[in-house]
Amino acid sequence: MKVGVFSSKPYDRQFLDAANGGRHRLTYIEPRLTAETVALSDTADVVCVFVNDQLDRAVIKKLSQRGVRLIALRCAGFNNVDLAAAEAAGIAVGRVPGYSPHAVAEHTVALILSLNRKMHRAYVRVREGNFALDGLLGFDLHKHTVGIIGTGRIGMTLAGIMRGFGCHVLACDPSPDPALERLGGAYVDMDELLARSDIVSLHCPLTPHTRHIIDATAISRMKPGVMLINTSRGAVIDTQAVTAGLKSGRVGYLGLDVYEEEGDLFFEDLSNQMIQDDVFARLLTFPNVLITGHQAFFTDQAMSAIAATTINNISTFEDTGRPAHEVSVERLA
Repeated sequence: MKVGVFSSKPYDRQFLDAANGGRHRLTYIEPRLTAETVALSDTADVVCVFVNDQLDRAVIKKLSQRGVRLIALRCAGFNNVDLAAAEAAGIAVGRVPGYSPHAVAEHTVALILSLNRKMHRAYVRVREGNFALDGLLGFDLHKHTVGIIGTGRIGMTLAGIMRGFGCHVLACDPSPDPALERLGGAYVDMDELLARSDIVSLHCPLTPHTRHIIDATAISRMKPGVMLINTSRGAVIDTQAVTAGLKSGRVGYLGLDVYEEEGDLFFEDLSNQMIQDDVFARLLTFPNVLITGHQAFFTDQAMSAIAATTINNISTFEDTGRPAHEVSVERLA
């Protein structure tokens, strides 16, 4: 099949070519998929897209007119796809439901440890010959309480790691996993999780129900000085509310690997430009904020798994008319 791979980087080519083995004709397209770049798909049967590609009704209509029959997502989330429009247009949607929960969970722990022990600040100090410890005081993770919102594979992997640190683990999820209690964790409602947790980590998909699940009201229910970590989707956090929480001291630490308006920022080298997003620029001024550019998934093992599943979705669609891991409009219910 002819596949247009949008938002492609050299590492995408490396892993997709290895997984493809020459079966499909992959054309790598660096720009994001938008209404303005649809034409770059040329005569593709499939568009292969990532987290910040835009697949709203207008884009899907144009894809359908060009003969595209499959949207192959190189990610688990599908919040950037209008599934109803895709279904109406007769375009199938496939995703990567799981790749390496360890990659994202371990990156989450890296953010927690770095923020707690001020690794990002200590690194800069030592390089400047400043070995003073003032302002670098941390706390033992042991016996502190970690609240995990969303206990899919990533959330459960994080729960196991944090139990290994000797933390108490609380969780909130509409579909509880009995394995959490076997780990020594406990399910509670959202209000109790927010009130009791020293660290709150988000691992839920972005849906209409989870958009801005962390807003001003939620922050007001948290412990003063709480550590808030988000490695899921940017819009599960109301960035304006979190900024206010940082200014008031209610939020004592913020670790982000995702951001609400990351589409114009992440995955690009903007080091020679002025950042135009004033909200993001404000976040960078806080010494207790650590932001990475949506790299939690970025390990060799995860990239290999993502590429293999993506190619499998395309191959299965070619053979059967359906991707192996199909996303349907019912998933929005």
